[in-house]
Amino acid sequence: MDAFRATVSLPGSKSLTNRALLLAALAEGDSTLTGVLFSDDTRVMLNALRKLGIKLEVNEDLCIVRVSGRGGTFDAQPEPLHLGNAGTAYRFLTAACCLADGPTTLDGIPRMRERPIGQLVDPLRELGGQVEYLDKEGYPPLRVLGGGLRGGEVTLQPTLSSQYISALLQVGGYCAEGLTLHFEGPVTSRPYVEMTLALMERFAVEAQVGPNFTRIDIAPQKFGGIGYAVEPDASNATYFLAAGAVVPGSVCTVEGLGFHSVQGDVWFAEVLQQMGASAVYEPDSITVMAPPNGERLRGIDVDLNAMPDTAQTLAVLALFADGQTTMRGIGNLRVKETDRLEALRVELTKLGATVAIDGDSLIIDPPVDSRITPTAIDTYDDHRMAMSFAVAGLAAPGVTINDPGCVNKTFPDFFDRLNDLRKAVVDSS
Repeated sequence: MDAFRATVSLPGSKSLTNRALLLAALAEGDSTLTGVLFSDDTRVMLNALRKLGIKLEVNEDLCIVRVSGRGGTFDAQPEPLHLGNAGTAYRFLTAACCLADGPTTLDGIPRMRERPIGQLVDPLRELGGQVEYLDKEGYPPLRVLGGGLRGGEVTLQPTLSSQYISALLQVGGYCAEGLTLHFEGPVTSRPYVEMTLALMERFAVEAQVGPNFTRIDIAPQKFGGIGYAVEPDASNATYFLAAGAVVPGSVCTVEGLGFHSVQGDVWFAEVLQQMGASAVYEPDSITVMAPPNGERLRGIDVDLNAMPDTAQTLAVLALFADGQTTMRGIGNLRVKETDRLEALRVELTKLGATVAIDGDSLIIDPPVDSRITPTAIDTYDDHRMAMSFAVAGLAAPGVTINDPGCVNKTFPDFFDRLNDLRKAVVDSS
C-alpha cells in the first residue's frame, strides 16, 4: 500500500460500554449513555440485562442507551443466560447475579467453558456469594443463587485476568459490609482496573486505593444515574496507529483519544515510538508517523502485561521490523477467545517469521530478507487475530483473512474503516 495520511474516528470502547451498562443498571435512577458500541459482546450484555429485569431504551442509529437502574437488585432468570464468548459480560454478570433475588445460570459457547473462572468464584464465595459449578470445577457454566453479598475483606494473588477484579469492584458498594481487596503481588493489566475505578468515580462510587495499589476499600453505598459519553476503543485504535507506523511515509491520527483517556491502551503509541515511529499525544487525539526516510521499524523487548490486548498488533509489526522482538508478561493470552500465544506462533510462522513461546513471553524474528510469504490467515473465531493480521495485508501483498466476520465481536465495520485508509493515499505524482 502507498503512503497515506488519514484522520479516523472509531466506535466506542467495548470495555467502557460494558462497564457503563452494568454500573448504570446497578445505579438508582436513569442513566443516558452516548457513543455506545453495538457489537456482539455489548449486545450480549444488553440482552442479559434485559432478562435480569433492567429497562433499556436503545437507539442504535444514534449510539444511545438509556438505562433505568434498580439500585443493586436484579430479577432471577429461570432460563440460562447464554453469553457466547463474551468474557467481560460473563465475569461481570457472575458477580452481579450474586445480587439477584434468586438463582441464575450463566453459560456460553464451548470455548467459554474452557476459560477459567475460579479466581472470581473463590473470592465471591468468601464474600458470601453462593456460586456452583455445573460441570468442570473452576470453569463455566455456573449457577449463581443470588440473595446478596455479605462483603468483607479478600486477599488476591496475581490473577489471570483483571476482569475478575473489576467484577468484584463494581458490586463492592452493594456488599452489606463493604469490600476490601488486598493484593499480594502485582495487579494483572492494572490499567483496566484503573479504568474501572475511573468509571465508578463518574457514577459517584467512592473507592479508596491504598499506597502502591496494595488494597482498595469500598464502603457500602448506592450510586446514582448519570449521563456518560463512551470513549472510542483504544484497543481497536492500535490497528490504525500501527498502519500509520508500518506503511512508509504514512501519518495516521485517531480522534477522540489522547492523554486524557482512561484506557491504558492509548499508550501503545509509545511502544511504536520505541520501534522508531513518531507519536504525538494531544488531549483528545493521537498521531503516529512512520519512521523517516523510508526506514524500517526496529525490533524491541517490551513488557505488555499492562496492555495485553495490544500484543497481537505488536506481533504483526514485528514481521516488518529489523531485529528480534520480544513481548513479555502476556501469559494470560492463553485464556482469551483462543490461545493467542499459540495462534500467533502458527500464523506468524506461515508468513515467514521464526517464533518461539518461552513461558509468558513471545519471541519473534522477522522473515529472512524481509520477505513476507503470501498466505491465508486463520482467525480462530478471534476478532483480534483478524484485525491485527489485516494490518499485515496493508504492508505486504498476498495476505488474506479467513472468517473476517469474527470482527463483529467488537468492531463490526472494521474492514470498511480500514479500507478508508486506501482512500487517503497521498498523491505522489
